[in-house]
Amino acid sequence: MESNIGSTDRILRVVLGLVVIGLGIAYSSWWGLIGLVALGTAAISWCPAYRLLGLSTRAKS
Repeated sequence: MESNIGSTDRILRVVLGLVVIGLGIAYSSWWGLIGLVALGTAAISWCPAYRLLGLSTRAKS
């Protein structure tokens, strides 16, 4: 599993994930669980949707 998420993308995913989780808690909604997906993909630096679409935000080495 090759990394396909760059550093800026990771930071945005962490921030977005935390915001969505916070909103889910604030509004007592299970939709906040979607934030876990963003945090999970940021944690492992791999996005299955990017893989399917042939995308990558990771800088070429």
